[in-house]
Amino acid sequence: MTRKEFIVNGRVQGVGFRPFIYKLAKELDLTGWVKNSSLGVVIEVQGEKRKVECFQQKLVQELPPLAEIVDLKSRNIGLVAEETDFRIVASEKGQGHNVLISPDVATCADCRKDIFNPENRRFLYPFTNCTNCGPRYTITRSIPYDRPQTSMACFPLCARCQEEYENPLDRRFHAQPNACPECGPEVWLVDREGKELARGREALELTAQLILKGKILALKGLGGFHLACEAREEKVVDLLRKRKKRPHKSLALMVENLEQIKSLCLVNAWEEKELLGLAHPIVVLDKKESSFLPDNISEDTNTLGIMLPYTPLHMLLFYFLRQYDFKDNFPVLVMTSGNSSSEPISLGNREAFSRLSLIADYFLFHNRDILIRCDDSVVRMDKERRLFFRKARGYVPTPIFLSKKGESILGVGPELKNTICFLKDNQAFVSQHIGDLKNLETYEFFLEIVKHLENILEVSPKAVVRDLHPDYLSSSFAQEYAKEKNIPLFSLQHHYAHLYALLAEHKLQTPLLGWAVDGTGLGEDGNIWGGELLYVEAENLERKRLVSFSPLPLPGGEKAVLEPWRIALGVLWLLQEDMDYNWPWKKYNLNNLQLLFSMLEKQINTPWSSSLGRIFDGVAALLGLVKHISYEGQAAIRLEKIQDVQEKKIYTWKTIEKEDLLVVDTLFLFQQIIRDIKDQVSPAQISRRFHLTIAQILTELGVHFAKKMGVEFLGFSGGVMQNISLNKLLISNLTQKQVKLLLHQQLPPNDGCISLGQAYFGRLQLEHV
Repeated sequence: MTRKEFIVNGRVQGVGFRPFIYKLAKELDLTGWVKNSSLGVVIEVQGEKRKVECFQQKLVQELPPLAEIVDLKSRNIGLVAEETDFRIVASEKGQGHNVLISPDVATCADCRKDIFNPENRRFLYPFTNCTNCGPRYTITRSIPYDRPQTSMACFPLCARCQEEYENPLDRRFHAQPNACPECGPEVWLVDREGKELARGREALELTAQLILKGKILALKGLGGFHLACEAREEKVVDLLRKRKKRPHKSLALMVENLEQIKSLCLVNAWEEKELLGLAHPIVVLDKKESSFLPDNISEDTNTLGIMLPYTPLHMLLFYFLRQYDFKDNFPVLVMTSGNSSSEPISLGNREAFSRLSLIADYFLFHNRDILIRCDDSVVRMDKERRLFFRKARGYVPTPIFLSKKGESILGVGPELKNTICFLKDNQAFVSQHIGDLKNLETYEFFLEIVKHLENILEVSPKAVVRDLHPDYLSSSFAQEYAKEKNIPLFSLQHHYAHLYALLAEHKLQTPLLGWAVDGTGLGEDGNIWGGELLYVEAENLERKRLVSFSPLPLPGGEKAVLEPWRIALGVLWLLQEDMDYNWPWKKYNLNNLQLLFSMLEKQINTPWSSSLGRIFDGVAALLGLVKHISYEGQAAIRLEKIQDVQEKKIYTWKTIEKEDLLVVDTLFLFQQIIRDIKDQVSPAQISRRFHLTIAQILTELGVHFAKKMGVEFLGFSGGVMQNISLNKLLISNLTQKQVKLLLHQQLPPNDGCISLGQAYFGRLQLEHV
């Protein structure tokens, strides 16, 4: 006989881990107990030595679907006399913990059967869940993950639910959100005046009717509100766009099943796996030409962002929609974030009613509080690699594992596409997408997440790291935070942070060469960077800028970002081109050109930028593809869309040596584009030539410096790396080269990865102090 203690850390609370342990111990005829604690899950088992060894083996090999073991400690302990059974004992709270909180998980197949079984007591109940699915992160207040620490604390269990909750052999054993129509949350429908129209099943049925009548509904979901409407009706989609102030950016869709997605889009095996996975994210897919959907769903791209129902409420909505005749097609819903443009997703009923009342005609509320707002994740699959556009629901707060343990650090992120990151031991916890810190609402969301993650992870950062730009709200916060906590404050330049994020994500201990290519970031020389080949390493924190694109003027500063024709004008001014020529962008009948020429000549409010994102904007504007942008990256997205992929020509390019910096001659590239425009070469051909040329420049210069400096890895980060064409070209170009390609896999390449780079740099900086 032997007795052994196990302390298990990882995602082991709220995922059916203790029932799994209970069943395993019973199978092997072992005695002992299991409990949740701040240390993790603590287990003691006693029995024949071979059975205890078998238990340890199965503990690792036969985990429940949502469980993940990060650390397992075991030791032999003394036998306990007169122990006759195996028990699950009460949770224990203590200081500090190594428990991973599960992300929210899409409804499992078993719960789906319950929902649509007329004999089941949860028939058509919109809050059905079990230990294998349902809300987790968005309803969790603190650890241990027990019902009193969740937003379900105010719903006492009825006798039948209590029985399930206490039965270790039931799949709802200790399912903290467990509920039924008798004791759980409920839904109700109100109009714009707040008048209640229906409750429960009738509310869902009426919601379906209203959607089919062309109404816009605000639906309370898992991590916030959605705005939903009939996607097949062009006028309804236009109305939603007008009210939401989102004139062009693609709208997310939801359909009932995979077969319907396949009738709208091309779906490969990797995309199918992602659509059906535990997270059920929005997956960006190539559109089929035969789609019956209106163009105004995603007019700037050849793709659709589409997801499957991931909550019982979504499933029931389609159940009631199906009661109507759709003739040759099927219900498709726009399911976009419940916010006005640039604001965070709405969280509570009162907040949504206040903020969305000018957008939504009706509101479907429920009374299960969402404690943490968390938007839908958006991904694109590049074979098996997941390219995140936005990382949130379904993936957060899963940590990124680092190469070694160290001090806790806070990285506060940049201004756009903000996330924050706490380092804890050998784990990096990057928050869900927060958004652009340009308004009070988003900044308050930022503050909420800093406080929540700090509390739930039980960390006390030893340093805080901010962007070099002093005027970002996140930078101001970092300054105050450091002062309040009496800890060091470090600053890290934006593009170096991109590459430190790659180092951290890939656990890289050797130096890295990497291109940081995006729209903007304050450089160490006070200018705007965004097209930089950089060298970074972790051991001595050495970093160096090796290559840049020659800068372009931005007449009007920030206005040139919103009106890319100003960038085109600056290029033509620099090249002394004939302004009387009938340039494609002249169709916009622009005024005040003389004023802009004066600004350029006198260098008034005309910063210069080496940003590759701005170069994409300038090319798109020269081709007349855009006048004003209504969302970040719009010009580049339109430029990518029009490519003629049969085109093979690559523009000639050259570099100039300036002191210790090699500079790609941007104007030489534009001269060839302008010649093509004058020669009536099609915009589709020009776009492809430009993409091919940029891919070649990034490849050749990256490989050249890697070989010259003896660096093994070449990385790519920044918002430009969300360009799928460029991704594919770079991967193809580098296949035969003797360098290893590094791309983001666990974070978006956009500014959503910056906070990790900052936090990782901060830890390295502390180690060097």
